[in-house]
Amino acid sequence: MTRPTADEWRGMTDRKLLLFGMSGLGKTHVSNMLRASGGWFHYSIDYRIGTRYMGDHIVDNFKREAMRNPFLRDLLLSDSIYIASNITFDNLAPLSTYLGKPGNPDLGGLPFSEYLRRQEQHRAAEIASLLDTPHFIERAADIYNYHSFVCDSGGSICEVVDPNDPEDPVLTTLSDTTLMVWIRGTPDHTAELVRRFDRAPKPMYYEPGFLKAKWAQYLAENDVAEAEVDPDAFVRWTYAQALDHRQPRYAAMAQHWGVTVDASDVALVADAEGFIELVAQSLEKG
Repeated sequence: MTRPTADEWRGMTDRKLLLFGMSGLGKTHVSNMLRASGGWFHYSIDYRIGTRYMGDHIVDNFKREAMRNPFLRDLLLSDSIYIASNITFDNLAPLSTYLGKPGNPDLGGLPFSEYLRRQEQHRAAEIASLLDTPHFIERAADIYNYHSFVCDSGGSICEVVDPNDPEDPVLTTLSDTTLMVWIRGTPDHTAELVRRFDRAPKPMYYEPGFLKAKWAQYLAENDVAEAEVDPDAFVRWTYAQALDHRQPRYAAMAQHWGVTVDASDVALVADAEGFIELVAQSLEKG
């Protein structure tokens, strides 16, 4: 979309937004707040990935586990039970569980080759889901008569685009149809996210070059074989480095393709009008 002035943004009745930044800084909270205010369609990239593009992979994985249990195996083979993923905007555990973590199979780890295969599935699914954004903008207006739209992107958006390429196909599509808004965190936010992750390490998507380098480095520094790696220890070790890897990529996306609001200011916003004004103030700064 043509970047509006602050006054144009304030006067719009058909705003189109895409929120990006680190997970845990308020993208989904703001999206839910806008939707609750009325007139806004909330499009969740992670939900789209986990349903449209990776739903079969997730359910097949459930079935694979069920087949290892003799009781469930007989019921599954006789079509006596139905297995499905109950993924929601607020519960993405089925997607995270499928992505998994590499390492010792006795600790729930995956062989690194299988882990890479699932990571590639996620990359393709994320790109496809992002490119679906214009379709959902049209669908929201045509079916539901929602003329304002917020795309709640995943934290890994910066891993599947090249923010320094002026012809990047994903960013071109998104910037043509939405105002892209970076929710920027501080080092304190990053430290808190690391502490939170350390308490409950979760699978996530990494850019392939970064992931392969970190895996090789971890094996060398700890003098362990792939099957000896503690999966939680590896993802804990990698997480803070992944956030540092992502930060300049987010910044480049905001510089070349969007605008920036600070997470500390977002945390003070109480309603949709407050967030709209916060974006207007960012537009005023240029």
